Amino acid sequence: MIELNFEKGNGSIPVITQDFKSGEVLMMAFMNMSAWEQTLKTGYVHYWSRSRDKLWKKGEKSGNLQEVKEIRIDCDNDCILIKVHQIGDAACHTGYKSCFYRKIKGEDIIIDSEKIFNL
Repeated sequence: MIELNFEKGNGSIPVITQDFKSGEVLMMAFMNMSAWEQTLKTGYVHYWSRSRDKLWKKGEKSGNLQEVKEIRIDCDNDCILIKVHQIGDAACHTGYKSCFYRKIKGEDIIIDSEKIFNL
Protein backbone atom coordinates (compact mmCIF):
# COMPACT_ATOMS: atom_id res chain seq x y z
CA MET A 1 0.00 0.00 0.00
CA ILE A 2 1.34 3.41 -0.99
CA GLU A 3 0.84 5.92 1.79
CA LEU A 4 1.36 9.54 0.83
CA ASN A 5 1.50 12.34 3.38
CA PHE A 6 -1.39 14.59 2.38
CA GLU A 7 -1.53 16.15 5.87
CA LYS A 8 1.56 18.35 5.42
CA GLY A 9 -0.16 20.27 2.64
CA ASN A 10 -3.60 20.50 4.26
CA GLY A 11 -4.93 17.63 2.18
CA SER A 12 -2.99 18.12 -1.05
CA ILE A 13 0.55 17.51 -2.25
CA PRO A 14 2.55 18.99 -5.15
CA VAL A 15 2.89 17.05 -8.38
CA ILE A 16 5.57 17.71 -10.97
CA THR A 17 4.58 16.43 -14.41
CA GLN A 18 7.32 15.58 -16.87
CA ASP A 19 7.31 14.38 -20.49
CA PHE A 20 8.31 10.70 -20.41
CA LYS A 21 10.41 10.82 -23.58
CA SER A 22 12.05 14.25 -23.54
CA GLY A 23 12.27 14.83 -19.79
CA GLU A 24 10.80 18.33 -20.20
CA VAL A 25 8.91 19.56 -17.14
CA LEU A 26 5.39 20.22 -18.37
CA MET A 27 3.62 21.53 -15.30
CA MET A 28 3.25 21.58 -11.54
CA ALA A 29 -0.09 21.15 -9.83
CA PHE A 30 -1.61 19.48 -6.76
CA MET A 31 -3.33 16.21 -5.91
CA ASN A 32 -5.55 15.30 -3.04
CA MET A 33 -6.43 11.71 -2.13
CA SER A 34 -9.27 11.58 -4.69
CA ALA A 35 -7.04 12.81 -7.53
CA TRP A 36 -4.35 10.29 -6.51
CA GLU A 37 -6.84 7.41 -6.48
CA GLN A 38 -8.36 8.39 -9.85
CA THR A 39 -4.89 8.68 -11.40
CA LEU A 40 -3.96 5.19 -10.20
CA LYS A 41 -7.33 3.74 -11.22
CA THR A 42 -7.56 5.24 -14.72
CA GLY A 43 -3.93 5.62 -15.83
CA TYR A 44 -4.57 9.27 -16.70
CA VAL A 45 -3.50 12.16 -14.50
CA HIS A 46 -6.10 13.84 -12.32
CA TYR A 47 -5.38 16.92 -10.24
CA TRP A 48 -7.03 18.85 -7.43
CA SER A 49 -7.81 22.47 -8.22
CA ARG A 50 -7.30 24.43 -5.02
CA SER A 51 -8.81 27.59 -6.51
CA ARG A 52 -11.95 25.83 -7.80
CA ASP A 53 -12.04 23.27 -4.97
CA LYS A 54 -12.61 20.59 -7.59
CA LEU A 55 -11.15 17.37 -8.97
CA TRP A 56 -10.18 17.59 -12.65
CA LYS A 57 -8.85 15.18 -15.23
CA LYS A 58 -6.12 16.89 -17.21
CA GLY A 59 -7.26 17.35 -20.81
CA GLU A 60 -10.86 16.37 -20.17
CA LYS A 61 -12.10 19.47 -22.03
CA SER A 62 -9.11 20.28 -24.28
CA GLY A 63 -8.19 16.74 -25.32
CA ASN A 64 -4.63 17.31 -24.06
CA LEU A 65 -4.64 14.23 -21.83
CA GLN A 66 -1.72 12.96 -19.78
CA GLU A 67 -1.24 9.19 -19.88
CA VAL A 68 0.78 7.93 -16.91
CA LYS A 69 4.02 6.16 -17.82
CA GLU A 70 5.84 6.27 -14.48
CA ILE A 71 5.23 7.61 -10.98
CA ARG A 72 7.93 8.50 -8.49
CA ILE A 73 7.49 9.53 -4.85
CA ASP A 74 9.97 11.66 -2.92
CA CYS A 75 11.69 10.52 0.29
CA ASP A 76 9.13 12.22 2.57
CA ASN A 77 6.08 10.85 0.73
CA ASP A 78 4.82 14.40 0.20
CA CYS A 79 5.68 15.16 -3.43
CA ILE A 80 4.99 13.23 -6.64
CA LEU A 81 6.82 13.17 -9.97
CA ILE A 82 4.68 11.78 -12.78
CA LYS A 83 6.20 11.00 -16.16
CA VAL A 84 3.53 11.11 -18.86
CA HIS A 85 2.83 10.63 -22.52
CA GLN A 86 1.35 14.04 -23.32
CA ILE A 87 -1.56 13.45 -25.69
CA GLY A 88 -2.05 16.66 -27.63
CA ASP A 89 0.60 19.31 -28.07
CA ALA A 90 0.01 21.52 -25.03
CA ALA A 91 0.11 20.81 -21.32
CA CYS A 92 -0.35 24.45 -20.34
CA HIS A 93 -3.86 25.91 -20.30
CA THR A 94 -2.42 29.14 -21.78
CA GLY A 95 -1.53 27.32 -25.01
CA TYR A 96 2.11 26.41 -24.54
CA LYS A 97 3.64 22.93 -24.48
CA SER A 98 4.92 23.51 -20.94
CA CYS A 99 3.74 25.83 -18.19
CA PHE A 100 7.40 26.81 -17.86
CA TYR A 101 7.61 28.75 -21.12
CA ARG A 102 9.18 31.86 -19.55
CA LYS A 103 12.68 32.41 -18.21
CA ILE A 104 14.36 35.17 -16.27
CA LYS A 105 17.11 37.03 -18.10
CA GLY A 106 18.56 39.78 -15.94
CA GLU A 107 15.52 41.75 -14.82
CA ASP A 108 13.35 40.64 -17.74
CA ILE A 109 10.99 37.74 -18.32
CA ILE A 110 11.53 36.20 -21.75
CA ILE A 111 9.09 33.85 -23.51
CA ASP A 112 11.25 31.16 -25.08
CA SER A 113 8.61 28.80 -26.42
CA GLU A 114 6.15 28.85 -29.28
CA LYS A 115 2.45 29.13 -28.46
CA ILE A 116 0.54 26.11 -29.78
CA PHE A 117 -3.00 27.44 -29.44
CA ASN A 118 -4.83 30.61 -28.41
CA LEU A 119 -7.53 30.69 -25.81
